[in-house]
Amino acid sequence: QVQLVESGGGLVQAGGSLKLSCAASGRTERRYAMAWFRQAPGKERESVARILWSNGRAAYSDSVTGRFTISRDFAKNTVYLHMSDLRPEDTALYYCAIQLGSHTVPWTFGGQGTQVTVSP
Repeated sequence: QVQLVESGGGLVQAGGSLKLSCAASGRTERRYAMAWFRQAPGKERESVARILWSNGRAAYSDSVTGRFTISRDFAKNTVYLHMSDLRPEDTALYYCAIQLGSHTVPWTFGGQGTQVTVSP
């Protein structure tokens, strides 16, 4: 079992910044990658950013490239999402997820998510 706890969301004005954190615990020894997803009201959940745990290689959706940065901290077993130049369309519930073993394994979501609200 893996536990994921997200934090750091809040209300920010357009153009502002936020830093989300996701602390992982439990059976994470086979961790392959971690990621951030988001879901806005009435929309499907979408992938925002992902990072390979072994080498830190990151990938981003087109909508956040250049504005968001995903990073990891081995010692704290935590993944972060640094968000800048936030836009109202970034408003969503943000979830982190973990992929165990390989890239073919489905993502596991464990947390309650953290709400990000961007005002115009």
